[in-house]
Amino acid sequence: MPVLANALPGVRLLRRPWVIAGLLAALGVASTLHLHLDERLLHALRQAVGAVTSADRGVALADYRAELDARPVASVSGNLSGLAWDADRDQLWAVVNNPETLLALSPEGETLARYLLDGFTDVEAVAYLGDDRLLLVEERSQKLVVVPVPTAEAPLRAEAAVFSLALGMANNAGLEGADYDAAGDRLFLVKEHSPRQLLEVAGLRRSLTTGATAITITDRSAWLDDHDMARDLSSVHHDAASGHLLLLSDESRLMMELDGEGRLVSYRSLWGGFAGLADSVPQAEGLTLDDQGRLYLVSEPNLFYRFVRED
Repeated sequence: MPVLANALPGVRLLRRPWVIAGLLAALGVASTLHLHLDERLLHALRQAVGAVTSADRGVALADYRAELDARPVASVSGNLSGLAWDADRDQLWAVVNNPETLLALSPEGETLARYLLDGFTDVEAVAYLGDDRLLLVEERSQKLVVVPVPTAEAPLRAEAAVFSLALGMANNAGLEGADYDAAGDRLFLVKEHSPRQLLEVAGLRRSLTTGATAITITDRSAWLDDHDMARDLSSVHHDAASGHLLLLSDESRLMMELDGEGRLVSYRSLWGGFAGLADSVPQAEGLTLDDQGRLYLVSEPNLFYRFVRED
């Protein structure tokens, strides 16, 4: 063994404390860059010194903790995806992308009804538009399909209003999340990655009412440029109370809140040990808030979470 140590200078170097300290520091920097902990730390420091005022708190994701943690949705074996709150029925809507299915869920994650989606492909997101209408998003085809809320457990057919965005991204990194701002008649959409995109589609209700195509699309992706800690985007929610957007990242296991100018207001890690989670959320796919401020999240394969704000 002494002969081997003398033959390998690197072994002798590792015996020196300053070398070990340098290696540990390098590993720490690598981990920080990988998880974007530098950005999270900067935001925490801004809050600590008052750069984020109480008026800017909005949803305040950092105050949320899980009260329902990784509860399996019994009627689903896998591919649980988007999520939306229906205030008219006090329930949630979710989708399964294989086989394509629309689910009605209770606030406890219990299945109230299942509706097969006939003629749909690769449905990744759902949004409640009000007036008993739902919007379903097909990832690869970039189609937005508006359907009536079903009243019987029969297959729901893709025969209603269809809008095609034709954004040139017909692949498996396409549209992943959607939510609707009823007051502003704005639909928010997120593209997963390559690149990440945040889109604002205005005039959807006007188009449905008049029968004429009157939508305009604004690319809000520049809002994401300063927020690299979310490596991908899997869902979006518009908070009517604050006007803020919640964005969900599967790869980064993160929820973050942006104000109406795209500035970071708050975030919440979805790693085990944070936010009352026993284990990390495996593949977060959808999030939404109800009218009481409770936050819901679904993850593949079939997991349901509910978070409440601790003031």
